[in-house]
Amino acid sequence: MSNWHIGVLGGSGLYEGIALEDSQEIEVASPFGAPSGPVTTGRARTAGGDVRVTFLARHGAGHRLSPDSVNYRANIDVLKRCGVTDLLAVSAIGSLREEMAPGQMVAVDQFIDRTCSRPPSFFGEGLVAHAGLADPVCARLSALAADAVEAAGGAVHRGGTYVAIEGPQFSTRAESRMYRAWGGDVIGMTGMPEARLAREAELPYAMLGMVTDYDSWRDTEAGVEAHDIMATLAANADLARATLAALLQGLPAMREASPVDTAMEHALITSPERRDTNLVARLDAVAGRLLG
Repeated sequence: MSNWHIGVLGGSGLYEGIALEDSQEIEVASPFGAPSGPVTTGRARTAGGDVRVTFLARHGAGHRLSPDSVNYRANIDVLKRCGVTDLLAVSAIGSLREEMAPGQMVAVDQFIDRTCSRPPSFFGEGLVAHAGLADPVCARLSALAADAVEAAGGAVHRGGTYVAIEGPQFSTRAESRMYRAWGGDVIGMTGMPEARLAREAELPYAMLGMVTDYDSWRDTEAGVEAHDIMATLAANADLARATLAALLQGLPAMREASPVDTAMEHALITSPERRDTNLVARLDAVAGRLLG
């Protein structure tokens, strides 16, 4: 059995076609509230040994949750409780660059966070922590994911800055042009605070964005509409599943330690005698290694 345990956040159909042994759907409770739904977990046979895989549909079954109502803290907490070692997010994105065309994928490596209503941290009053986030994506996992896209026959851009907006509405043309001027390459609604929380949970995180549209910066074309996005996603569903299968097959036989595994080693600021015991208890999975 490999020591990899890959967590996957994406659409509810992403794991279809992945042959999982001992597959089961499990309800996992979180002290941070209800996650998006149950997890599906099992073992995938690979050349390097069986790999544990745990899926969570970010928007819930049937896409019942909008991006601004997803409980990101509960989702990350639940995956940590399941023993996930590395976390791959698969998301629909709009393109802010001509060369990043619909149907292609982007292995995101940076974020600009424009969300405003979502709890951005597991920590807070009574237990303050400051996580380093200069490089929010795990370079190793991101490279493996990009390799998997190519192995599956897809086109991938290695690196790109993701602008995370609150939603659920799409951008105005003025906003879309502004994000381009800021240096944004792609745009979406779920990357933050997901990446922040993964870092606080010491989970190496990578995001594969599936380009569905050109957002609204092309003045000579109609703005982005939901039905166009859904059509592109449906057309690329097989590529997404093939990419995930290729990622599992391409993992090294043994997982070497990642710097993210101990990213919070020196991040806790509050002195032990001043820590909120209730918050400490809620963080048993996320920060148990540091608080135990």
